[in-house]
Amino acid sequence: MTRKTSPSHAPATLSVKGRDIRIRTLGIVALTAVAIWFIAVNTVSVAVRLWIPVVVLPLWAVLTVTLLAGLALGGLVVRRRARR
Repeated sequence: MTRKTSPSHAPATLSVKGRDIRIRTLGIVALTAVAIWFIAVNTVSVAVRLWIPVVVLPLWAVLTVTLLAGLALGGLVVRRRARR
């Protein structure tokens, strides 16, 4: 009988200039670059309703706060999954 070997569970990598870089890392860098570009392009002021008060802010500030909140929540979810 032949014995089946289990496949390697190492993350997928790509070799760039002799260094192994995880594909997930490349994706995160690309998404971050697109998000920063999107924030930099949107400079017009907008009105944001925060329950009762209406605040007028530049759209880049609103998008930056949203991005940081999303990163913080994503980090919490990843950390919580890692503990399980």
